[in-house]
Amino acid sequence: MTTITCIDDLQRLARRRVPRMFYDYADSGSWTESTYRANQDDFKAIKFRQRVAVDMSNRTLATTMVGQQVAMPVALAPTGLTGMQHADGEILAARAAERFGVPFTLSTMSICSIEDVAAHTTKPFWFQLYVMKDRDFISRLIDRAKAAKCSALVLTLDLQVLGQRHKDIRNGLSAPPRLTLPNLVNMATKPRWCLGMLGTSRRHFGNIVGHAPKVADMSSLSSWTAQQFDLTLSWRDVEWIKQRWGGKLIIKGIMDPEDARLAVASGADALIVSNHGGRQLDGAQSSIAALPAILDAVGDAIEVHLDGGIRSGQDVIKAVALGARGVYIGRAFLYGLGAMGEAGVTRCLEIIRTELDITMAFCGLRDVRDVTRDILLPGSFPR
Repeated sequence: MTTITCIDDLQRLARRRVPRMFYDYADSGSWTESTYRANQDDFKAIKFRQRVAVDMSNRTLATTMVGQQVAMPVALAPTGLTGMQHADGEILAARAAERFGVPFTLSTMSICSIEDVAAHTTKPFWFQLYVMKDRDFISRLIDRAKAAKCSALVLTLDLQVLGQRHKDIRNGLSAPPRLTLPNLVNMATKPRWCLGMLGTSRRHFGNIVGHAPKVADMSSLSSWTAQQFDLTLSWRDVEWIKQRWGGKLIIKGIMDPEDARLAVASGADALIVSNHGGRQLDGAQSSIAALPAILDAVGDAIEVHLDGGIRSGQDVIKAVALGARGVYIGRAFLYGLGAMGEAGVTRCLEIIRTELDITMAFCGLRDVRDVTRDILLPGSFPR
């Protein structure tokens, strides 16, 4: 058994165990992937100030995100097709997150439904919403999240149109995969994945099929989704969704200070600085580069989170040092899920916690809530 010491180890194992189209779906960006790469590269440029001969005992990573106690300032991001990285993937990831004490966010485009995840967990999770033209369907989706006792709604605003992802087009991405010769040959080399999929009935988009009008199977789903992304989405819709939801609302996809101010005006409880993992507008700046200007624009008026490029506990503490209340990991936990199922998600969280904890100690702090940009080397981080 390979010793897993870092997220890169999980990524290599996932690449071997997950069919190409689903591994590529997780591990890719749009067009040239320049923003996807920048999300990671810009973290690497930030350097720490190491301190010595300070009390490092009794350290704690506990904090809150939108008022919820979390074991560390990390949540699992909403990721589509999670149940295609590993059979029942959303359920497994949600259980791992619950035991660890961090939030799990279920995507609208999940394989396991809201009800599936609620039936297999004991604590509230978060639900991520895409806005479709069919407002009746969206209203029912929000009501289903309420019925499942989801404790926060994460409203994603940066997917009115779909960024072109070359790998998905070349691979003919679909869920479940079409039984073409190239797909069959590739899946034949992934026996663990195939056995898992044979053992579950969850192979389509569980929040949509059977719930949206006239969507009963994959062929009708494809035509429905192609017509449903709403080009007219506006901040008036955000206000309507907040009123309909009535609970904690987090706005995802903010990359501009003016949009951040509009998020505050909408009454949201938090915003996520996010470029969709580099999967939408290629050529946009990295999330970590955008963070300081957004914080300057909103001050303490709203809780600010970040996603994009987080591959280690060191990335987490850099984002927190620059002012993020918490961060989201997407690809990192998907690598763990694809590599080892539920145990792989747990291992991902353990790795990030250890790296975060030890780095905080080397920087001379004992409480993650005390982390500021003072732990960073001047001139190495965006201002």
